[in-house]
Amino acid sequence: GIQLPNVSRFEDFVGKSGVHARYRIASFDAQNRRSVFSNIASAATRELSDDELLTMVQKACFHYYWEGAEPHSGMARENIPGDERMIATGASGFGIMALIVGVDRGFITREQGLERMIRIATFLEHAQRYHGAWSHYMDGNTGHTMAVFGMFDNGGDLVETSFLMEGLLAARQYFHGSSANEQYLYRTITHLWETVEWDWYRDSPSSQFLYWHWSPEWEWQVHHSLIGFNETMIAYLLGIASPTHGVPPSLYYSGWASQSDQAINYRAGWSGSKDGNHYSNGHTFYGIKLDVGVGNGGPLFFTHYSYMGFDPHSLHDRYTKSYFDNNRNIALINRAYVMANPKHFPGYGPNAWGLTASDGPEGYVPHAPDELYDRGTLTPTGALASFPYTPEESMAALKHYYRDLGSQLWGIYGFRDAYNEESDWVSPVYMGLNQAPIVVMIENHRTGLVWKNFMANPEISKMLKEIDSAKP
Repeated sequence: GIQLPNVSRFEDFVGKSGVHARYRIASFDAQNRRSVFSNIASAATRELSDDELLTMVQKACFHYYWEGAEPHSGMARENIPGDERMIATGASGFGIMALIVGVDRGFITREQGLERMIRIATFLEHAQRYHGAWSHYMDGNTGHTMAVFGMFDNGGDLVETSFLMEGLLAARQYFHGSSANEQYLYRTITHLWETVEWDWYRDSPSSQFLYWHWSPEWEWQVHHSLIGFNETMIAYLLGIASPTHGVPPSLYYSGWASQSDQAINYRAGWSGSKDGNHYSNGHTFYGIKLDVGVGNGGPLFFTHYSYMGFDPHSLHDRYTKSYFDNNRNIALINRAYVMANPKHFPGYGPNAWGLTASDGPEGYVPHAPDELYDRGTLTPTGALASFPYTPEESMAALKHYYRDLGSQLWGIYGFRDAYNEESDWVSPVYMGLNQAPIVVMIENHRTGLVWKNFMANPEISKMLKEIDSAKP
């Protein structure tokens, strides 16, 4: 086998138990001169238990954020292979939560994890910010904004900042020891948290919404209000929880769960359906009732990104008794749709499901169980990051992806981003937004580790009480 320069991992997928193998390694320089071979390393395969499979998958995906991180900042790259300068703010928040799992599982030592966290926090202190929010993409060497989505994307991104802060707050509690370094990290994360100006991203003191973007050059030109149900709930939760720049808890209902004409039209516009356009849904799909969600639930990352740190068991409102149960039903509907397979794509089935945003033959697409966004592409993180909601169904998918399709899908950072059997296509990349949810949500299924640490922040319990008291 051959590996690319600057990549220090190699995977040889054998695909059978009871195989003994021996390996030697050599390197080539720029003049194509080969080094001497290393000593022989040997390995043997055996069938793993379910617990061992979960740990193996977690460890492989974890290394995306450990060995694959941008070296100066310690932050997560957008995808690998890809632009080695470009780091992704939200994916880095997810990677921080994966780092916590890595320490707790013994993939790295606590000291190694703490050193990486201090490097990340120090970088973030000096990176460009816009009323406390970081941009979607930054240069890992300089911390300067990279306006990848065009000239209007040259400022703060509140949603990506929310995903980052979700990870930082989980880390603040996990690394809350008495050593000088852990105390330093705690203070630094607290300062980063308290300097995000959530109230600025209302646009005006009378606004009923939070807004996604602000730029010093273009100000509110994008003016994209955050309206649920989608991946952005965490922005409202953290904005209400902020001890220094908080927004009123009433915004949960006036913004996130808004009943305004703007919100109703927004939901119907992106989903192409009137089901759930008032936030509450109430319809039944494949025999499964959906309390909250647009259309038949949408892509599965809606049930992952805001709930990697925030425990959905903790939240109920006037629309549903349990966001955990609601998320589980979205996952079950997603799987039932794939099993029904109305567009007759090859490869779909009870053990091959999970429509969510990922790479695809046409580029990045928010794959979903509907006419427009069902393109025949399945994304391993869809089923695997749903482990807390659907443990048996997710385990069946994991075994299929690894044991049946591993020769195509398995590599140095676990499962490749996506595949499409009709197009005979497998993604050439691993994606920062998709590897960490596998690590973190499997751990939340196994031990609740990240949920426990994020929810231990005192601001979170206070926020939940305030939302409860704000019910109209």
